[in-house]
Amino acid sequence: MIATAKDFGTTLTRARKALGLTQRELALSIGVGERFIVELEAGKATAQLGKALAAAKAAGMHLTDSAEF
Repeated sequence: MIATAKDFGTTLTRARKALGLTQRELALSIGVGERFIVELEAGKATAQLGKALAAAKAAGMHLTDSAEF
Protein backbone atom coordinates (compact mmCIF):
# COMPACT_ATOMS: atom_id res chain seq x y z
CA MET A 1 0.00 0.00 0.00
CA ILE A 2 1.23 3.48 -0.83
CA ALA A 3 0.35 5.74 2.09
CA THR A 4 3.23 8.22 2.16
CA ALA A 5 5.60 10.01 -0.20
CA LYS A 6 8.33 7.63 1.00
CA ASP A 7 6.18 4.59 0.11
CA PHE A 8 5.59 6.05 -3.35
CA GLY A 9 9.30 6.69 -3.82
CA THR A 10 10.26 3.18 -2.78
CA THR A 11 7.68 1.67 -5.12
CA LEU A 12 8.79 3.89 -7.98
CA THR A 13 12.41 2.87 -7.45
CA ARG A 14 11.48 -0.81 -7.62
CA ALA A 15 9.36 -0.32 -10.74
CA ARG A 16 12.07 1.71 -12.50
CA LYS A 17 14.77 -0.84 -11.72
CA ALA A 18 12.53 -3.70 -12.87
CA LEU A 19 12.42 -2.02 -16.28
CA GLY A 20 16.19 -1.57 -16.27
CA LEU A 21 15.92 2.22 -16.38
CA THR A 22 18.32 4.64 -14.76
CA GLN A 23 17.00 7.67 -12.94
CA ARG A 24 18.28 9.79 -15.82
CA GLU A 25 16.48 7.67 -18.41
CA LEU A 26 13.22 7.89 -16.49
CA ALA A 27 13.61 11.65 -16.12
CA LEU A 28 14.28 12.09 -19.84
CA SER A 29 11.26 9.95 -20.74
CA ILE A 30 8.90 12.36 -18.98
CA GLY A 31 10.72 15.63 -19.62
CA VAL A 32 11.99 16.43 -16.12
CA GLY A 33 15.42 16.79 -14.60
CA GLU A 34 17.17 13.83 -13.01
CA ARG A 35 17.10 15.65 -9.66
CA PHE A 36 13.30 15.45 -9.66
CA ILE A 37 13.43 11.65 -9.92
CA VAL A 38 16.14 11.45 -7.24
CA GLU A 39 14.01 13.52 -4.85
CA LEU A 40 10.82 11.68 -5.75
CA GLU A 41 12.40 8.30 -5.06
CA ALA A 42 13.80 9.65 -1.79
CA GLY A 43 10.26 10.42 -0.65
CA LYS A 44 10.38 14.22 -0.88
CA ALA A 45 6.82 15.22 -0.07
CA THR A 46 6.94 18.48 -2.03
CA ALA A 47 7.24 16.77 -5.44
CA GLN A 48 4.56 17.82 -7.94
CA LEU A 49 1.77 15.28 -8.23
CA GLY A 50 1.40 15.50 -12.01
CA LYS A 51 5.07 14.80 -12.57
CA ALA A 52 5.04 12.06 -9.93
CA LEU A 53 2.16 10.33 -11.70
CA ALA A 54 3.92 10.66 -15.06
CA ALA A 55 7.03 9.06 -13.56
CA ALA A 56 4.95 6.22 -12.12
CA LYS A 57 3.30 5.58 -15.48
CA ALA A 58 6.64 5.66 -17.33
CA ALA A 59 8.04 3.14 -14.84
CA GLY A 60 5.12 0.79 -15.48
CA MET A 61 3.27 1.39 -12.22
CA HIS A 62 -0.52 1.09 -12.22
CA LEU A 63 -2.11 3.10 -9.43
CA THR A 64 -5.61 2.22 -8.33
CA ASP A 65 -8.03 3.50 -5.73
CA SER A 66 -8.94 0.72 -3.35
CA ALA A 67 -11.64 2.75 -1.59
CA GLU A 68 -15.11 1.33 -1.89
CA PHE A 69 -17.87 3.78 -2.69
